[in-house]
Amino acid sequence: MEEMPVFTNDAVVFGLLMISLGFVFYTSSIKTGFWAKFYKIVPGVLMCYLIPAILNSAGLIDSSVSNLYFVASRYLLPASLVLMTLSIDLKAIFNLGPKALIMFFAATIGIIIGGPIAILLISAVSPDTVGGAGFDATWRGLSTLAGSWIGGGANQAAMLEIYRYNPEKYGGMVLVDIVVANLWMAIVLLGVGKSDRIDKWLQADNSAITQLKDKVSAYSESVKRIPSLADFMIILALAFGAVGIAHFGADEISSFLVSTFDVFQDKKSSLASFSSEFFWMITIATAIGILLSFTKFKQYEGAGASKIGSIFIYILVATIGMKMDLGAVFDNPGLIAIGLVWMTIHVIILLVTAKLIKAPYFFLAVGSQANVGGAASAPVVAAAFHPSLATVGVLLAVFGYVVGTYGAILCTILMQLASGS
Repeated sequence: MEEMPVFTNDAVVFGLLMISLGFVFYTSSIKTGFWAKFYKIVPGVLMCYLIPAILNSAGLIDSSVSNLYFVASRYLLPASLVLMTLSIDLKAIFNLGPKALIMFFAATIGIIIGGPIAILLISAVSPDTVGGAGFDATWRGLSTLAGSWIGGGANQAAMLEIYRYNPEKYGGMVLVDIVVANLWMAIVLLGVGKSDRIDKWLQADNSAITQLKDKVSAYSESVKRIPSLADFMIILALAFGAVGIAHFGADEISSFLVSTFDVFQDKKSSLASFSSEFFWMITIATAIGILLSFTKFKQYEGAGASKIGSIFIYILVATIGMKMDLGAVFDNPGLIAIGLVWMTIHVIILLVTAKLIKAPYFFLAVGSQANVGGAASAPVVAAAFHPSLATVGVLLAVFGYVVGTYGAILCTILMQLASGS
């Protein structure tokens, strides 16, 4: 049996996470001395992610016995999307051009070809790691990673149903998913603080992104006011009222699809991901935020709507960090090695594509996370650049759900061939 963490009470764990976030924001606000130099190298958002990971790795907290990630992803994430899209400029979003989609599909291709190449490379060093027969075959287990890293949890479940990997060994694949995906997210967040230097190396034109940020910031300044208690209550009413509608709509749509169409009941179907309540919840919440941006409620941006949304996002970042056990890297080195090689190929494809089309780091980071992290982390990474960009992360993550199962099946066929099965 696994040892229980020191703190299992979620009230205590949440207190530790909030103290961690407070510590990061306090130290990052110091403009002189050690902390000023430290945060020039390490972005604050990465520390918001790493401190909970360290607490988890030290055995003080554990996401597996906590409901905080569930609460943050199901309640705070949709609320933040509503508040951060309240002042959205859709025309400016569309003006970002095709590079966002190109980088998204480059990320998808990186995952599709990365799996079989990783198997070929690791088999040359450790054939047993990529071996196995029947339902124990490693390529079957890796199919679930392909589903997760192109689409999300629903696509991952579909691949488990289609290729029927041994359930007793499935935990090892989940470990690889968590460790490698979270390590990559940490690196992506580290790059956020160095995005200007990366863009310079990529020779990227990020004028459209800057224009969007400036436009939203200018609007925020034009309606800025000292918020009253009524302002805060209305902002929270808009956010959590929308969350309630999003959950209700997601439950109804998902139930309708599953009960009416057989194709949505079949977990092997490529359309099964559209019966995911989480998918519909995120989609509806974003749509509500966009609709509200055409009303007078848009002016609540001046009372700090997007700042409250950012608070929710940072709490989500901390709960995602809780899932990362730094020591788990050494638990199954062979499978972890496959995952790391796989992700490295994904990154190489992204860098080459970004260099060729001169795409900004923002598109690289969000395109990758829309695949690897899905709807839970793509908006987080996008918002780390600017709250107004969170919607881009959601829109790209939706594409991930659409192509997830198809891409994962293609990847699995190639992995099966690479492993000689």
